[in-house]
Amino acid sequence: MKSDIEIAQAVKLKPIKKIAAELGIEEDHLELYGKYKAKIPLNLIDEDKVKNGKLILVTAITPTPAGEGKTTTSIGLTEGLNKIGKKTVVVLREPSLGPVFGIKGGATGGGYSQVVPMEDINLHFTGDISAVEKAHNLLSALVDNNIQSTKHNLGLDPRTIRWKRVMDMNERSLRDIVIGLGGPKQGVPRETGFDITAASEVMATLCLAHDLEDLKTKLGNIFIGFTYDGKPIFARDLKAHGAMAALMKHAIMPNLVQTTEGNPAIIHGGPFANIAQGTNSIIATKMGLSHSDYVVTEAGFASELGAEKFFNIKCQYGKLSARAVVLVATIRALKYHGGVKLKELSIENVDALKLGLENLEKHVENIRYYGISPVIAINKFSTDTPAEIAIIKAKAKELNVKVSLVESWEKGGEGAVELAEMVVEAVDNCKSCFKPLYDFNWPIEDKIYEICTKMYGADHVEYSVQAKVDMTKIKELGFDNLPICIAKTQKSLSDDQYRKGRPKGFTVKIREVLLSSGAGFIVPIAGTIMRMPGLPEEPAAELIDIDKDGNISGLF
Repeated sequence: MKSDIEIAQAVKLKPIKKIAAELGIEEDHLELYGKYKAKIPLNLIDEDKVKNGKLILVTAITPTPAGEGKTTTSIGLTEGLNKIGKKTVVVLREPSLGPVFGIKGGATGGGYSQVVPMEDINLHFTGDISAVEKAHNLLSALVDNNIQSTKHNLGLDPRTIRWKRVMDMNERSLRDIVIGLGGPKQGVPRETGFDITAASEVMATLCLAHDLEDLKTKLGNIFIGFTYDGKPIFARDLKAHGAMAALMKHAIMPNLVQTTEGNPAIIHGGPFANIAQGTNSIIATKMGLSHSDYVVTEAGFASELGAEKFFNIKCQYGKLSARAVVLVATIRALKYHGGVKLKELSIENVDALKLGLENLEKHVENIRYYGISPVIAINKFSTDTPAEIAIIKAKAKELNVKVSLVESWEKGGEGAVELAEMVVEAVDNCKSCFKPLYDFNWPIEDKIYEICTKMYGADHVEYSVQAKVDMTKIKELGFDNLPICIAKTQKSLSDDQYRKGRPKGFTVKIREVLLSSGAGFIVPIAGTIMRMPGLPEEPAAELIDIDKDGNISGLF
């Protein structure tokens, strides 16, 4: 079997104008980025078509460190739907360079279910993430410039500022730093740090904005800190939002590319689901719904993270409603939750698999809280055995959910035709079944409790003194009616990354609560989760190379 990059590089790409034509978009409307990438203007969104669109969410069980193939399944499902005559677009997030150079590698799918050009999409793409980074750091620079200023000083108390800088890289050494050293001319010394760009509130804001004017307003609403006399300061007070929005002029437009089988794909925005809302932009999803009959999209990590935030944040703000949910499971991950070590996942182990099924059962339960019964997609690996596959199918029957063995990694759309047919049936049976988990107007603590007990399976929620102080300030500022976006480990249903399977009898510990008033949500930080990852012992970057002709190798 060829590697992912070899498969991607062997694809004969269609000119992007032909891909656009399949969606009914004329070439004159496109902003071209070479032959195979283009941006689509926002005025091509048709709100009437959006209301009647058939939106399909792809989520997953709790993953192994390498992930379980949501993107591969999303693309394969899209190819499968097109094969059975359903005009379908896949709408995905943009890859972050941190994971690309870290442990997970790229985020363009795998095998014969990829979006292409794979190298471009994984490395810089059309510069959207760079624009987010620049807009975020412009605000950081304006904050420190104002503290230093003698003419226009707003009186910001540096001790109350939680706005950090960002970079699109895993760089643990920048998590906590001191700036402004070197004397009065160099600035005012204070503690700060870096987050990864995908965790930036600017990224979250981009993905929840409806248009450029809305983006500018939301950027102006970003909370910075308090003055010495307790007055809240926002980005608009620093007159930052206009310039920030100007930097995002092109980044707000979704990107059009294609799948390995030549079907349209829209890629836009890249927030992580463990530290942000974990879904592509409202704009991109609406663009897909405006130009196709079906849209397949994904939410990061598992149902208690990406899917929860998709339903309770994105769908609510975007007035969107999923008609079907695909729950991706792998035999590898289920054995992992049954106690098998990573290096032994390729060995048949039906006993461990049976133990791990409780994780699958919990994620099915999670989706049903939203009024939807999922379709289970078993993302097949070559090491899966008939006995193991039969166990999952029997469990699905017990849970009264449809299940399909998906071989899109190896066979492309042909390997996902059965799943496509099941999804069409699910869509037809669910015209208005979606319901959110909570009401925005509930008290902050009630919303957090609902998520922690229903989605994670916790018994209790415990708050640090700092978290309680944070929530009091948020209430005083009048932002307690915002939705909740909990930052939590993706490695467990609980807030403890080492608890596998379906943990029970645990307490979620909230150590602090941040306000993302620009994006429009509250961020409780659970457990030991960090918003700036580090590189592993053997980073993927060590495998990536380029030859004298510009051919890239080592991406996966």
